Amino acid sequence: MWNRLLISTLSMALFSGAALAEDGAFSAGSEAKEFGLQEEEKALFSGKVVDVTCELTGDCPDNCGDGNRIMGVVRDADQKLILVLKNAQFSFNGPVADLLPYCNQQVDVDGLLIGDPETYAAKFYMVQRIKAADASEWKRANQWTAAWNAANPEAAAKEGPWFRKDPRVLKQIEATGYFGLGHKADKTYALENE
Repeated sequence: MWNRLLISTLSMALFSGAALAEDGAFSAGSEAKEFGLQEEEKALFSGKVVDVTCELTGDCPDNCGDGNRIMGVVRDADQKLILVLKNAQFSFNGPVADLLPYCNQQVDVDGLLIGDPETYAAKFYMVQRIKAADASEWKRANQWTAAWNAANPEAAAKEGPWFRKDPRVLKQIEATGYFGLGHKADKTYALENE
């Protein structure tokens, strides 16, 4: 039941109103793969990798927070802070493992800008490949799973998707139930939806 619910939810989010990637101001030369998401736009640009909290508040720990903070790119062309919320992996993993090695460095990134500018203040970015500004070879932005496996070797050895065995997720479920409403609410939902 949970698998069907998850697949149904993701399918609706991904493909409702799907449109082909648009040609935007940064689409020239982009080799990003389209996902068919609504309002997606190929985008290739240069900028500086930053810790978003540091950029917005001035709270700037060493090494962009060592992977515990949201990362972004300040785009050279217009000095806009672009929130990078996803990497190239299909399972919608975060980009921190891919961006952290470039903390406070100039890079070139290629990916998709996603979001409706009339609905949201800004589009977010899905990085698919990255390289240091002076490098010739691109690196695919797909390091999340390897980083998670290295950080969770005992969990990684178990069968199943990462989120069903992640110690942080399991601890939260143990404390508050699957919906965050307590275990009694989980039992009630299960009984009502058998």
